[in-house]
Amino acid sequence: MITRSEEKAKDFIRRNARPLDLARWQYHFENGTKDAVLAELARYQNEDGGFGHGLEADCFNPNSSPIQTWAATELLREIGCTDSSHPMIQGILRYLASGMHFDAEKRQWLNTVPSNNDYPHAIWWTYKEGEVEFKYNPTACLAGFFLRYGDRQSSFYGMAMQIAQEAYKFWVASRPYAEQHVTSCFIRLYEYCTEASIAITDMSIFKQRLMEQVQYELNGVAEKWDTEYVCMPSNFIETRDSIFYKDNQELVEKECARILSHQLPDGSFDVLWQWWTDYPEFETSKIWWKADFCIKNLRFLREFKQ
Repeated sequence: MITRSEEKAKDFIRRNARPLDLARWQYHFENGTKDAVLAELARYQNEDGGFGHGLEADCFNPNSSPIQTWAATELLREIGCTDSSHPMIQGILRYLASGMHFDAEKRQWLNTVPSNNDYPHAIWWTYKEGEVEFKYNPTACLAGFFLRYGDRQSSFYGMAMQIAQEAYKFWVASRPYAEQHVTSCFIRLYEYCTEASIAITDMSIFKQRLMEQVQYELNGVAEKWDTEYVCMPSNFIETRDSIFYKDNQELVEKECARILSHQLPDGSFDVLWQWWTDYPEFETSKIWWKADFCIKNLRFLREFKQ
């Protein structure tokens, strides 16, 4: 049975969402199909197999980039598309193995790419030569994706394994590292490896360290949820089966209450950041993010409140 919150969010989605996000909403809440989501997602994939065209809504670059491609892997995971033979997944694997936007010295994919500067984007997606961040965002996740779906006999598979192992060593040496996006990439790396029965290290220790890291990042930030861009349980916890749920159940319940109390009259949810640029396209980006929040927040409520 649809709730009042879902009804309001549906109205916002139907009025404002991109076709992709409408298809996502329909898949999760209206018995829509996975194929419909994939058909819309395919519009963002380029011939090189990577993704662009503003899939990650803070950068309108139509060219492929690792971050935009990472965003596609997250949506594939959201709808449970795990068929490694699917053309979309094969395209991503091809893009990752091509060496495009890959720094051979750092052995990481670029977080920002030069062509970002030619299109409207948030300040954090500006490419600055010599100032590219190498903190395994999104490299840890992308390496895990290749290990999960790539051909173990392929020429790039061994490289993906080495990248994953190097990423883990970096992460361990950097802990505690309070950056939710980096942590999320390492959670995905752990999940992909677990699903593929691959051990890049002692996986029980990896799991324990992830649990400690999530506790570190969530501790004491709840009072900042309404005023700052800080992590919330939903950044790390998607289902009751999550390895992080038991230790953070009280915070999950608190976030559920926040979602219910912070839904705007039009059915959407506020965006707590700016682009810090003069691009007017930020106003369009905000609408896209609001639709994304509708999907994620209402899915979170369905999982933990009903």
